[in-house]
Amino acid sequence: MSITADIIIHNACVLTMDDAMPKAQAIALAGNRILAVGTDAEIMTHCAPATRMIDAGGASVLPGFNEAHMHIFGGSVGLSQLSLMGVKGFDALKDAIHAYADQNPDKPLLEGLYADYTILSDNERVTRHHLDAIIPDRPFVMMAPDRHTAWANTAALEKAGILHGRDVGVGNEIVMGEDSLANGELRESNAMRPVASMSVTGGREGLGVGTGGDPEHITPEERAADIAVLKKGLAYCASQGITSIQNMDGSLYQLEMLQEIEDTEGLPVRVRMPYHMKNFMPLSDLADKAALWRARFNSDKLRCNFVKMFVDGVTEGETAVFVDDYSHKPGWKGEPLFSAEHFNAIAVEADRLGLPITVHAIGDGAVRMVLDGYEAAINTNGRRDSRNRVEHIEVVHPDDVPRFAKLGTVASMQPTHPPGSAGLPLEPYLTYIGEDRWQYAFAWKLLVDAGATIVFATDWPVSPLPPLSCITDAMIRAPWRDDMPDHRLTLAQTLAAYTRTSAWVEFMEDRKGLLKAGYYADIVMLSGDIEMRPVAEIVNLSPVVTICDGRITYEAR
Repeated sequence: MSITADIIIHNACVLTMDDAMPKAQAIALAGNRILAVGTDAEIMTHCAPATRMIDAGGASVLPGFNEAHMHIFGGSVGLSQLSLMGVKGFDALKDAIHAYADQNPDKPLLEGLYADYTILSDNERVTRHHLDAIIPDRPFVMMAPDRHTAWANTAALEKAGILHGRDVGVGNEIVMGEDSLANGELRESNAMRPVASMSVTGGREGLGVGTGGDPEHITPEERAADIAVLKKGLAYCASQGITSIQNMDGSLYQLEMLQEIEDTEGLPVRVRMPYHMKNFMPLSDLADKAALWRARFNSDKLRCNFVKMFVDGVTEGETAVFVDDYSHKPGWKGEPLFSAEHFNAIAVEADRLGLPITVHAIGDGAVRMVLDGYEAAINTNGRRDSRNRVEHIEVVHPDDVPRFAKLGTVASMQPTHPPGSAGLPLEPYLTYIGEDRWQYAFAWKLLVDAGATIVFATDWPVSPLPPLSCITDAMIRAPWRDDMPDHRLTLAQTLAAYTRTSAWVEFMEDRKGLLKAGYYADIVMLSGDIEMRPVAEIVNLSPVVTICDGRITYEAR
């Protein structure tokens, strides 16, 4: 007698991501596991009166999307902040800010997101004076899409106590004007935090991202409000077909809130988080804290089992680190957040403790520095299956391309980030890196063809979260010049980078990332057949049902 299924999805185009059986018609779920995958007739043998039957109508069914790089707290908070995506010109910016201010009369700090570096024009950078002309009487700040640069008005700078500047440490800057006062531009987290701390959340969503630690004093009311914000963001993830997130905020505060959600009602997505190792921390923190976090949070729903680091900033803010000079600024290559010796020591110790490492590295100089550190770990400790990662890799030096495969280093990249994609402007990025580096920028296919393993994600809220939009951006990306290489991957490669490979990089390839009997019931059903859609129209598909751990976490009305 066959085992009864709790849920059966039939009449589907099942893309299993399993090389042994790439496609099927139906799938049966029992408890939190996949019971069987096969033809409609085969799967119907598991049907019983209590089985929930879902007719896919010929639509695609996939392993749930695995968002391999995102920031859940910041993204969740951003759902209620002003989006400036697509806003261009002073008048449009003014209208958007005024409308948002009118809708939020009591917010202590008005915050905008996705403000392009060229939001005013292609050659005029925002200052506090522009913002003062729009909203002089209430603190206002807006962030660039990359969240590494922000612009604040005078009211915000004064209230934050940084109008006259402040030492904010290596790699961070409060840009000063000719009048010896801050001009409004804030580069990197240390510079932005004094303003962000005036927000409704006290800026707590950014504490696990930059150099700050966890909040010291939290009232029960503040914690309850933060949990409510997180629940909203997690539900949004589920609505996008996501069943796993790799949250890059190294925050014990977030881990404890997520654990409370799991203990009380169950997380709607699986969460993996790192310990964030910063340049002022002692090396002993890896054994004394990171390893303890790993032991404390070690379930398949919530895990903390790797180390996150930043070694540089972003190109547009001139804080990324390059091998050669910035094209527009001779003599400036950027300044790394760690010395090579310091980074190597951390890489060696983390590897000794069995902690995988993932590092934000934008410029080719930063990427090389990270690869050097991983090589030092191998030379010191011996080769192991570490699955270390480099995040973003906006530019890679050609000499370093083969080193990814040689060192077993994963390329974690974001198809929404290339200038010209996802509504992003081409400038100032293309000018800053210079034409000689264009062919090595966001070079997904170059790395994959050289044997590198790749995972895709959005870096939400740096970019919009929907995976189907990100997949579309990956598939329609156009070269910046006719003689430039085409870095697009196939649809199968792109989907794998969002499912199977993202599970592999978590060391969970034996139980998720595939639709296969015995694996976790983490599934997304789409509104149509993704393989039959023109690539430019994939974005028009939407998740219809999301299932995580056998539980329906989202169902379209």
